[in-house]
Amino acid sequence: MPAVEFHFDFGSPNAYLAHLVVPAIESRTRVEFSYVPVLLGGVFKATGNVSPMVALKGIKNKGEYQQLETQRFLAAHKITSFETNPFFPVNTLKIMRGAVFASRTGYFKRYVDEVFRHMWAEPKKMDDDDVIHAALEESELPADEILAGTQDADVKRELIDNVNRSVARGVFGSPSFFVAEELFFGKDRLRDVEEMIENLTG
Repeated sequence: MPAVEFHFDFGSPNAYLAHLVVPAIESRTRVEFSYVPVLLGGVFKATGNVSPMVALKGIKNKGEYQQLETQRFLAAHKITSFETNPFFPVNTLKIMRGAVFASRTGYFKRYVDEVFRHMWAEPKKMDDDDVIHAALEESELPADEILAGTQDADVKRELIDNVNRSVARGVFGSPSFFVAEELFFGKDRLRDVEEMIENLTG
């Protein structure tokens, strides 16, 4: 089976939407995606990239078209659990460190599901410690353990290393996917991701 990776940051709404579609692809292809936490701020700094909010500023019609594409994606995949986060942009450093910490436990998948939910389905200010703590407790995750883990030196280093490795392999934003060593960027490339998986497993 080919190695399939999903390099993600909770701050990307498109990463969240891709996350909602991934399970269906896994079911059809019988290949499990490996989730790799990265920090978009670090990726942007290393590559000279900027967020879509900055890139689209002052460009007539392009932002409106991207909203149209989002609505098409929601309709195509029957997604109803999506709202714009009123606190956007959210500094995701702490919750991404939390993802690295959770990846060393048995509740990583639940952590990813729940933090994405708190960001984009029931939006909260997920860069406030009290808000994060309350959200994790609501999700029945060990909030004290996770928040303490975000301060661990090895966790901090692993997130930095993830960013450096991702950028070295060609990543410049999120969501990014690798099928073996082939890079795909954006939620609109999920069809290509699935096609390549099928070609390699056919």
